[in-house]
Amino acid sequence: MSTHAKRERLLLADLLETAGPEAPTLCDGWTARDLAAHVVVRERRLDAAGGTMLPALKNRLDRVQGEFAAKPYEELIELIRTGPPKMSPFSIKQLDEAANTSEFYIHAEDVRRAQPDWTPRELDRVFADSLWSRLEKGARLMGRKSPAGLVLRRTDGRTAVARKGAPVVTVTGEPGELLLFLSGRQAAADVQVEGDKDAVTRVLEAKLGI
Repeated sequence: MSTHAKRERLLLADLLETAGPEAPTLCDGWTARDLAAHVVVRERRLDAAGGTMLPALKNRLDRVQGEFAAKPYEELIELIRTGPPKMSPFSIKQLDEAANTSEFYIHAEDVRRAQPDWTPRELDRVFADSLWSRLEKGARLMGRKSPAGLVLRRTDGRTAVARKGAPVVTVTGEPGELLLFLSGRQAAADVQVEGDKDAVTRVLEAKLGI
């Protein structure tokens, strides 16, 4: 049976291929080519990928990612489709599912929603619940930079606290939309945001996410 991560991987590859290398994305300053290079480096060059979290590796990451971005675009797409090499920890099915389900969903929407004619994607309930489970586990990490208390609420009423504090801003929506919001794509997420007006403004402008 195909995992969520595998399905989202193939969807992301298709979207990148259709959009073309110079297409815009929701990632500031990145074209589809840059995003594709990021995905490949993350899976295949762990010696550099840590630069997304560790400042000491940032220059190395930029250099390696630039080298991959210079490769033929079709080659990058094929590397995404085929997945990581056997030596990569991401080749382990359970780790791939845990680490890449949300990652690939978010990046697929980075490509989709940057296009002028994008259309909403309806998620099946099992996948939506899977995204919610991951969101619950990572909410505190992703919401740590929120300038106000931040509560995520599904349309069915279930909630997750991304950051404690006052005043409280409550964001309501479907799991996929809440994940996009908390990953720093506030402007692209289809959600309702409620709370103190000033706090809402600051949360909408905050750099959320990892």
